Amino acid sequence: MAQQVTLTATAAMGLESVVASEVKQLGYEVEVDNGKVTFDAPISAIPRCNLWLRSADRVKLQAGRFQAVTFDELFEKTKALPWENFIMEDGKFPVSGKSVKSELHSVPDCQAIVKKAIAERLKLKYGVAGNLPETSALFKVEVALHKDEATLTIDTSGTGLHKRGYRVSQGEAPLKETMAAALILLTNWKPDYPLLDPFCGSGTIPIEAALIGQNIAPGFNRSFASEDWGWIRNKHWNEAFEEVEDKADYDQELAITGTDIDHNMASAAKENAMEAGLGDLISWKQMNVKDLSIQQENGYLIGNPPYGQRIGDQEAAADICQHLGRIMKNYPSWSVYILTAFDRFENEYGQQATKKRKLFNGFIQTNYYQYFGAKQS
Repeated sequence: MAQQVTLTATAAMGLESVVASEVKQLGYEVEVDNGKVTFDAPISAIPRCNLWLRSADRVKLQAGRFQAVTFDELFEKTKALPWENFIMEDGKFPVSGKSVKSELHSVPDCQAIVKKAIAERLKLKYGVAGNLPETSALFKVEVALHKDEATLTIDTSGTGLHKRGYRVSQGEAPLKETMAAALILLTNWKPDYPLLDPFCGSGTIPIEAALIGQNIAPGFNRSFASEDWGWIRNKHWNEAFEEVEDKADYDQELAITGTDIDHNMASAAKENAMEAGLGDLISWKQMNVKDLSIQQENGYLIGNPPYGQRIGDQEAAADICQHLGRIMKNYPSWSVYILTAFDRFENEYGQQATKKRKLFNGFIQTNYYQYFGAKQS
């Protein structure tokens, strides 16, 4: 088995630079493309990236990349790849696929051909006469065709990385953990500053902020598909978990508050925080945004208020923005960051954003409005 592998960290549209920055902080050089960040790294990067990446959706291992305009070409080039280096004799290897602007546009046919090619290669290398058993570890293969270039990957993560393992309660439209982490990473918040989310829902933004503030790896409380891959030595996983424990700063004091108009959501947020092992590090309150009162001189407000699409309506969304804008005028040293698809946000808030960034919250196009406080600009 080669000691170097090519990995891809997938990202929501608009978050590629955030994911790239995280990968660089782990010590790997990256190539950024739409929806993904690709990099060469030692095998030990597989556990490290799964444990540490906060804003990436998944970490995939690239098995091969080649041009293919016929099904025969797809089959032969897939079969030529060293699948035995990755997939065990009894490994399960379901194949998914997608095709964009390619001659081979039938995704089901591409999936079937790749599945057959991998099976033929593995049977040949392992000396299996009949069907492969596919009874042990999971190796989810994807064939992605773009402009006639096929990229074959194996998902190292299993369940998406947004599944941190702490969400036991949620509301109607929960913000993905990966998106919440990205919203924080897009600010210059540091753990010695207060952080407030006045629309906390089930608490995702405050919880992710606490994990960042104490440098707790987001994947510490879950498992990954590649933990069962025999060719990734236990040593790599053990060292990665040791690094997670060594780098956590449990003594870092935090001033993080989450509030919500619904007392049930405030209770759910507290329950999720307890599940994350954060105990009483975060303050939770039931509060209407119009009653918001800030005591600290400097801080950061990061929120994801109702858009007037999935929850509530346009008038309610406008009312929230107006109240928030009037209140925050009294705290010019605070930085305000709001993610919303409400297109009248700046008008209703009463101030043009210093900066705004287009992001996709699921399939909803949103803007991330950024107002830099006087002392943090």
